[in-house]
Amino acid sequence: MIPTHIEHIGIAVKNLDEAINYYEEVLGLKCYKVEEVKDQKVKTAFFQVGQTKIELLESTQPDGPIGKFIEKRGEGIHHLAFAVNNIEGSLQQVKEKGVRLIDEKPRKGAEGLDIAFLHPKSTFGTLTEFCEKKS
Repeated sequence: MIPTHIEHIGIAVKNLDEAINYYEEVLGLKCYKVEEVKDQKVKTAFFQVGQTKIELLESTQPDGPIGKFIEKRGEGIHHLAFAVNNIEGSLQQVKEKGVRLIDEKPRKGAEGLDIAFLHPKSTFGTLTEFCEKKS
């Protein structure tokens, strides 16, 4: 398993509109998509920077993962996502190497990607996501 590239960097924010404004007005980037992922209790906004995306994440419910993250740690980098060609195989390979998984099987994420998370206790404190775009 070798990731093909950094798919995106997820950043937890309290207010999506204010964060979008910063990325557009200060950094000169353009938000190309806003999407709600109801089962993850999150609203996302995407920016393309070269081959990598920035994903802003605003909780839609205080008890959602992003809401809990912000309450505990504040706004900031939430996760690092790697693109892989075979998400199921990649999960199996890292599990066999002793990595603790949050997701044993992929699930649907934003932009139609199949996603799965690795536990930060096994990845030196960084919540890590694998993403695969199915053809």
